[in-house]
Amino acid sequence: MTRESSLTLDRGLALLQAVADAGEASATVTDLAEAIGTSRAAVYRLLVPLAERGLVWRDGSRVRLGSGVLRLAEQMLPQLRAAARPVLRGLADTVGATAHLSVVEGDQVHVVAAAEPLRTTFHVAYRLGSRHPVSRGAVGKALGLRPRGRGWAAVSGDPQPGTYGVAAPVRGVVGIRAALGVVSLTALDNAVVGPQLVEAANTLAEALRT
Repeated sequence: MTRESSLTLDRGLALLQAVADAGEASATVTDLAEAIGTSRAAVYRLLVPLAERGLVWRDGSRVRLGSGVLRLAEQMLPQLRAAARPVLRGLADTVGATAHLSVVEGDQVHVVAAAEPLRTTFHVAYRLGSRHPVSRGAVGKALGLRPRGRGWAAVSGDPQPGTYGVAAPVRGVVGIRAALGVVSLTALDNAVVGPQLVEAANTLAEALRT
């Protein structure tokens, strides 16, 4: 691959990420040009192959993600679950609480993998596919953490009354906004569980990058 081709690929990926970052509000070509630091004409050229592959959808000067992204996501989900499985099992048994991996889809958090502890009398049963607003729960708070601040967040009674949750963001994986969390029916020792989640999230991120 030539240097020019590499730069074009990099800009195309940056453009796709900028469209994704716009969320439910479709981005304009002007917005995208500013986001990736190029001209409107260059954005129009980059959009052509992305649109042909169904990765973006254009309505005049406005751009949204296309259905092709969903196909890619469906193909990646088994890989994501496979990488998360041992991490979640270790968390669930170490903490004694249900562990889960949640990813952001639009303004919702989507539970894509979970593991229940093997040696508890009572624990939370977390159904795969469960969703709640990204602003809610420990996962929502964890996703809003600053990179250089504390690496975990804790809540009680949110999003479900009577539950306690701790979560840490999975950082450094391009194209994925996700967090690892644990949820319990009894209060957790957050000062101990929080760092455990950060370590587990780093382990998962490393597995996904390799």
